[in-house]
Amino acid sequence: MVITGGCICKAVRYEVTSEPVGTRVCWCRDCQYWASGSATVNVIFKKEAVKITGALTDYASPADSGSHMHRHFCPTCGTPVFSSAEERPNLIIARAGTLDNPEVANPTSTIWTASAPSWACISETLPRFDAQPPPIKT
Repeated sequence: MVITGGCICKAVRYEVTSEPVGTRVCWCRDCQYWASGSATVNVIFKKEAVKITGALTDYASPADSGSHMHRHFCPTCGTPVFSSAEERPNLIIARAGTLDNPEVANPTSTIWTASAPSWACISETLPRFDAQPPPIKT
């Protein structure tokens, strides 16, 4: 299986040669900023399986979870493409909206629901976590 994606202007492209290790809907405040007020849908891959072409800009900041996050976006069009945590150097997180086939993103949980606004649409069928869940097993 090959999964592909990229930014809206096509300056950044990526190819993944393995299945996702997890997909989560995240309502943390940082993700709400990145998603213009909504949650982000984050598809987690083993970093070794991801090949990226094109330049990305990196914005580093601490997350509420305590992780040291890097958010990677296209410097041309501004599309948020990836996130990564220094604490999990073997993983990279793609934003589901950047996938050429968004059906690849099949969320298995919703996280940081305690940070969601009262009007948030949160699935009744997915497991929920008020904050950071246990790490994904790889």
